[in-house]
Amino acid sequence: MSKNITPYKDSALGKKEQVAKMFDTISGNYDSLNRVISFGIDIKWRKKVLQLVAKSNPKTILDIATGTGDLAILMAQTNAEQIVGLDISAGMLEVGVKKIAAKKLSNTIEMILGDSENMPFEDNSFDAITVAFGVRNFETLEKGLAEILRVLKPTGVFVILETSVPDKTPYKQGYNFYSTNILPIIGKLFSKDDVAYGYLSESAAAFPYGEALNNILKKVGFIDVVAMPQTFGVATIYAASKK
Repeated sequence: MSKNITPYKDSALGKKEQVAKMFDTISGNYDSLNRVISFGIDIKWRKKVLQLVAKSNPKTILDIATGTGDLAILMAQTNAEQIVGLDISAGMLEVGVKKIAAKKLSNTIEMILGDSENMPFEDNSFDAITVAFGVRNFETLEKGLAEILRVLKPTGVFVILETSVPDKTPYKQGYNFYSTNILPIIGKLFSKDDVAYGYLSESAAAFPYGEALNNILKKVGFIDVVAMPQTFGVATIYAASKK
């Protein structure tokens, strides 16, 4: 199980509230900063998620921890009838709503403020569910995954895109140096929140990945679980389904 890493070490707030506060603070710079931090490779990873989801021809898609809506917007290419983006940060959603309107997708994509561990949807509501760089922000990982299983339709597809840690030399050492020393500096230069990108780096390093996350998904009840490392293992795409 992942360690309970929180953004603000001395805060009396719970993890959910801290994460919401952090993303509200950095929402204005989040998109451009992500491109810089990942060297733009995250766009390629998201397109792979799109390909996996599109294979199932979903009519309804839920994008959890949608942030500013990048993945939800990309999912419009599946021609799904309904796409819902859910996030705990009002600031991130505000940016996302503007992006969606600019692309004339407001009739297809609905952005909702809500908690991924207690979602306002009925059982078996969605053909496909995605989470990009969000599961490590869940306060209780298994509870959040169980909630996703609940609202996913039987035989529906669940796809996670999340950071991971390379296992092989020299990629492991390079990743550790970059995430520990360089990423927080870039974050401080671009962000109003000094601790935000330190938290994102620390939480990524502590989060279970590969077979460890596969096992958690299976424990919760998902089937056909597969992990697909990306770019030397700095990120991993997970696909799973429901009985």
